[in-house]
Amino acid sequence: MLFKELVKELTLLATGGDLQQPVAGIAYDSRQVRPGFLFVAIRGLVTDGHHFIDDALKRGASGLLVEQAEGLPDNGIGWTVVADTRRALGHVSARFYGFPAKQLHIAGVTGTNGKTTTTHLVAALYRLRAPVGLIGTIHNLIGERTLPVERTTPESLDLQLLLRQMVDEGVQRVAMEVSSHALTLNRVAGCDFRSAVFTNLTQDHLDFHRDMNDYFQAKASLFLRLGAGAPSVVNVDDPYGVRLVQMLGDRALTYGLDARAAVRATEPGIGPRGTEFKVESEWGRFQVDTRLVGQFNVYNALAAVALGLAEGFTPSEIRLALSGVRGIPGRFEPVYLGQDFGVIVDYAHTPDGLENVLRAARKITMGRVITVFGCGGDRDRTKRPIMGRIAVGCSDLAIVTSDNPRTEDPLSIIEQVEVGVREVKPSGYLVVPDRREAIGRAIAEARAGDIVVIAGKGHEDYQIIGKTKFPFDDRLVAAEKLADMGYTLDDETHTWGSL
Repeated sequence: MLFKELVKELTLLATGGDLQQPVAGIAYDSRQVRPGFLFVAIRGLVTDGHHFIDDALKRGASGLLVEQAEGLPDNGIGWTVVADTRRALGHVSARFYGFPAKQLHIAGVTGTNGKTTTTHLVAALYRLRAPVGLIGTIHNLIGERTLPVERTTPESLDLQLLLRQMVDEGVQRVAMEVSSHALTLNRVAGCDFRSAVFTNLTQDHLDFHRDMNDYFQAKASLFLRLGAGAPSVVNVDDPYGVRLVQMLGDRALTYGLDARAAVRATEPGIGPRGTEFKVESEWGRFQVDTRLVGQFNVYNALAAVALGLAEGFTPSEIRLALSGVRGIPGRFEPVYLGQDFGVIVDYAHTPDGLENVLRAARKITMGRVITVFGCGGDRDRTKRPIMGRIAVGCSDLAIVTSDNPRTEDPLSIIEQVEVGVREVKPSGYLVVPDRREAIGRAIAEARAGDIVVIAGKGHEDYQIIGKTKFPFDDRLVAAEKLADMGYTLDDETHTWGSL
């Protein structure tokens, strides 16, 4: 495809050089440029791609898509100037790969918490009718093939390539997590959504967004992209969900436990082996049983139910799909080696997420709740004392430790968490900076009937210290500590771990 064809629908502020050159590929990282590539210079949060134009040209770039013409070479290389190269990248990538999103039925799921579980439930439902793709925090799926991920929603170029691969491999329906970063940074530019789900909005990412209103507007923008008649599924029990419904009007299909919801869950039953509830809606009344634990999973399941109903799935199909989902990696995931107490690993890394998980743990144990948690470095600092208050307020014993400190001092992060901890419980908590040691201490403290919740990292198999990822998996570490205590899967004398 020629350079001029790739950019023909963009608003071009200036052009120069030869736009008749064929484009062999696209790159936004100069190190990925190959001869004949179009290099798109993006102003990032840390670096500016315009500083790497010379490197891209040395590697053989045949065209440049930029935001400023100053300093561009006068050697015949084609270039175009646009107002926003991030947005432009999505559109030229979509065109380069043949607009794959138009050939797929894509449901976008956004919200602070619940995106991963909801997309997995939606994917299970979609799988009943067609080959499925999944894009999200844990992994990407093309049918049964698993691909690693770097972020919840890929950069637009990578996303369009992934969607192209899905089309080529026969995928028809896609469940996609859509982060606020992706919406703000135009990663989903050039991506057509057939439906969208809003799970909730609570404090997170205030290191990136100016305030909660800015965060909300980013989430809401997903729904403003939808075409006429596309289902907009919204949790009306959430205050920001109510606000979104006010924006969308009759376009919104509401769900929740509130009587106002169009798709309502009633008579929820929550136990250590799963969750059940009845659905009441214009599509009738029916029961849903899942193997997912906690009231927060009632909402996740109900979101999938509402979307399924809106898209024409029958109650029987919905019941079948949701009952077959055994669990989501790192989401209230049990670690069981025959011990007579529970060990749960969960990704909860926001105040609301942590509170939901700890309340769910409290409901399924008669013993104590012992919590291991920390806060990530180089992320929203304002939530640290809040999470400290929640952890000690909802636990019998809280152990403050390191999460992914990144470039911050782990002890400094812990001190900020302790500010909130001490407001609730001046003593009676532990600080164990080494995460492996903290997990071991929690397990050693547990008695019969207790439950240990290891929060913050969930499915992650690494810990980020500085700018380096070191191998670390909470689930494996917990299993290792249990094994050190003599527990094995062959031990049938203990019965707690029926999860």
